[in-house]
Amino acid sequence: MNISVEFTLMPLQTDFEPPIIDFIKALRDSEFRVLENPLSTQIYGEYDALMLFLTATIKTSFNDIENVVLNMKIVKSDRSDYEPHF
Repeated sequence: MNISVEFTLMPLQTDFEPPIIDFIKALRDSEFRVLENPLSTQIYGEYDALMLFLTATIKTSFNDIENVVLNMKIVKSDRSDYEPHF
């Protein structure tokens, strides 16, 4: 089963950009399709493989950032080709 996952990582610190950049680079270095916009990052792939990858990647980020919020939405389908029709 394929899934789409959207993230917003919010480090609760003054110098918040480096941890966000590190997180996005880790996503980009994966085997999965990654799309970015100014407010969030999306990643697409097969459920089991993607969730294993995300568990490790999120844990690394959480270990590196003292205080952080991660908003995550998961959709049960690959929405990477979605284009609005309005």
